[in-house]
Amino acid sequence: MEGLAGVEKIIALIGAVAVFVFAIIGLRGEWRKTGLDDNVTKVLLGLMAFGCILVLLASFGVLPRGGGA
Repeated sequence: MEGLAGVEKIIALIGAVAVFVFAIIGLRGEWRKTGLDDNVTKVLLGLMAFGCILVLLASFGVLPRGGGA
C-alpha cells in the first residue's frame, strides 16, 4: 500500500495545481467588481487557492502528519 501513497500524492499535486490556476484566473476576473455577491465569490476563490497551497505543502511532506498513536 505504500506504493499507492506516491500515486495519490502525484494525483493530488496535479489536481491542486490545476484548481489553483483556475481559481487565480477567476479571482483576476472578479477583482474589479464591487457587488456583495462578487465579494463573496472573491473570498471563496481566495480560500480555494489557499486550500490548493495547503495540498501542495502536504503532498511534499512539509505539513506535519496528523493522527494518534
